[in-house]
Amino acid sequence: METLILIIVLAVFFVAVVTEMGWLLLVRPRRRRRGEPPEVIVSPPEAPGEPELRTPGRDAAEAAQAVITPTAPPRAPEQRTPAPPAAPEIEKPPPSAGRLVRLRERLSRSQSSVGSVLLGLLSRDRLDDDTWDEIEEVLITADVGVVPARQMVDDLRTKVKVLGARGVDEVRALLRTELITQIGEDMDRSLHTERHEGLPGVVLMVGVNGTGKTTTVGKLARVLVGDGKTVLLGAADTFRAAAADQLQTWGERVGARTVRADRDGADPASVAFEAVREGADLGVDVVLVDTAGRLHTKTGLMDELGKVKRVIEKRAPVGEVLLVLDAITGQNGLRQARVFAEVVDITGIVLTKLDGTAKGGIVIAVQRELGVPVKLVGLGEGPDDLAPFDPATFVDAILTA
Repeated sequence: METLILIIVLAVFFVAVVTEMGWLLLVRPRRRRRGEPPEVIVSPPEAPGEPELRTPGRDAAEAAQAVITPTAPPRAPEQRTPAPPAAPEIEKPPPSAGRLVRLRERLSRSQSSVGSVLLGLLSRDRLDDDTWDEIEEVLITADVGVVPARQMVDDLRTKVKVLGARGVDEVRALLRTELITQIGEDMDRSLHTERHEGLPGVVLMVGVNGTGKTTTVGKLARVLVGDGKTVLLGAADTFRAAAADQLQTWGERVGARTVRADRDGADPASVAFEAVREGADLGVDVVLVDTAGRLHTKTGLMDELGKVKRVIEKRAPVGEVLLVLDAITGQNGLRQARVFAEVVDITGIVLTKLDGTAKGGIVIAVQRELGVPVKLVGLGEGPDDLAPFDPATFVDAILTA
């Protein structure tokens, strides 16, 4: 019995040993032969949670879907239509009446030196020849001109000798009377801008380069609008696009339409004619025509100016031809004025920059030279610094101490 038990135990032990040896042979890696590459075992990464069962067909379909399904394009920013520019606010300029009086203080500041020097010389206890020579010299340097200066000195000497005036007030009264006489208080200085037989009044503005002609046209438009008139502007300066732009800006501020060429270098006469024609169709009161600044020594340009005037008159009469002169140029402005007067019939003078370094005597000199009155004066750079010329107010400003 014991022998049988021992045999069973040995048999079980033998089976266990054989089984263990088999497992070791199965698990142990196969020995790699010489020259054979090592075997690489790649294990799939562990995914959290329960793995998803996938099939090859499904994987291919999803990959294709991912390729052919377009992604949504980025949303373009919303395009907003820009608002149209706001129309400029239409201004209401002050009327022409009293403009020179309002600007008198500014004028007196620039001219008082001439008046004070003259008053000082005439108030001396003894007026000898040397004193009268000084007075004449002051008048000449004030751009009065040699001939008018001598005439004024002769008249003053006679009055002082006869009346025996010596007080400041008496001398001031004598000098005031003499200056007003020389300027010409009885000259017609009104602007002829009235409508004629259903057609608008026409004002042609001429002058050399740099006198402020285009700016003066814009300021004159403000003067007329302030007096209750309707205005149309003609940009016949076709050589400078900036001139037409500048004129249009002036017009927009007072609600005045501007007629301009559609290209640079267009015929200025045709632009002027079109402006007058449109002004007549619209029934405006006044058409202001700005012309190109031109050198008075250029014959061709001056002849073209005459053509502009002749073409305008085929549609409507020209009521005013205003020559714009820079008061600072003094006697040089007289040479310019002579040439312009030969080409077109000048009816009036506009003196700009009279509040600058000008002496004021140019008013007397240019009127004597052309025989036409100074009708407007510019006394500053402000939009309403253009005023109708009044001799008495002007002289009073000169003689303000």
